[in-house]
Amino acid sequence: MDAFYASVEQRDRPELRGRPVAVGGSPESRGVVAAASYEARAHGVRSAMPMSQAVRLCAGLTIVPPDFSKYRAVSSQVFALYREVTPLVEPLSLDEAYLDVTENAWGEPLGMEVAKRLKAAIRERTQLTASAGVAPNKFLAKIASGWKKPDGLTVVAPERVESFLQQLPVDALWGVGPVTARRLREHGIERLVDVRTASHDLLRGVVGSMAGPLQRLALGEDDRRVEPNRQPKSSSSESTYPEDLTDPGRIRDEIAGMARDNVLWLERKGYDARTVTIKVRYADFRTVTRSHSDRPTHDAEAIVRRAVALIEKTDAGRRAVRLLGAGVSNLEPLGTSDEPPGDRPLELDLDSGG
Repeated sequence: MDAFYASVEQRDRPELRGRPVAVGGSPESRGVVAAASYEARAHGVRSAMPMSQAVRLCAGLTIVPPDFSKYRAVSSQVFALYREVTPLVEPLSLDEAYLDVTENAWGEPLGMEVAKRLKAAIRERTQLTASAGVAPNKFLAKIASGWKKPDGLTVVAPERVESFLQQLPVDALWGVGPVTARRLREHGIERLVDVRTASHDLLRGVVGSMAGPLQRLALGEDDRRVEPNRQPKSSSSESTYPEDLTDPGRIRDEIAGMARDNVLWLERKGYDARTVTIKVRYADFRTVTRSHSDRPTHDAEAIVRRAVALIEKTDAGRRAVRLLGAGVSNLEPLGTSDEPPGDRPLELDLDSGG
């Protein structure tokens, strides 16, 4: 979907149409941009940007608080359309999914025609636009879906794969963010296709064990299937505070509350978690995470205890805190683990500058 949250708000509020809109929190309370309309993007406003920065970039920006219940309802309409066409739908988020349309309810032999019909159906049912990418695999389809936004349709036929890959920068690869892309460019790897001929040792030094998978992607190879019942990998929550937290007791209570939210999610979804992780961002924006892995559990007391123990391994309280988060990962369906309780835990400490 195109600028999903912002587009829903512009649809429902005619006075916002054609105007720069950002969905998110207040700049006075350290809010961030959850979604930006294309009018706002023209001024450099992007999702995950501090709202205070967005306001500086776009003086006429209209800020709308998010209404996730409304966005979920629209998302349900869109996904119902997808599943009318094929049962092979793999959700990525409320507004994005992979569809395998090799076989489809319309009997269309061309993915391009399926995409056209779906885009038209979405517009008719929701008055919103979507962009589609049609390609032989998930990696290429994902890139193609963002190629001509908004309301785009990009088809990468098998015979066009190589010419399509030749156009892409190195940061089109999964897992290559701005920092990794900068390091690759420092070694002369500017384009996606440069990864093919790069020394494996050089790549391994920059991206570690991802070197092999990235080289395969650079060749356009991706054999992952569309998984309609894909198991979630993690769940987390975090909060940015209007004023920095300095009271250790308050910080522990906040982390404990987030850990309990994680437990409720585990119980609702039917999973145990091996790993508990907490995140702390200090007032100077330095960010640290702490993780602890043990036998799988969804026991509230155990997960809260582990999360609070991890926060004690940071400088939270001794240093002012602007953001806290807690999450669970390494999930297993409830009741599938037969590990004894005496397994040795694994603990990881990770620090970053941002």
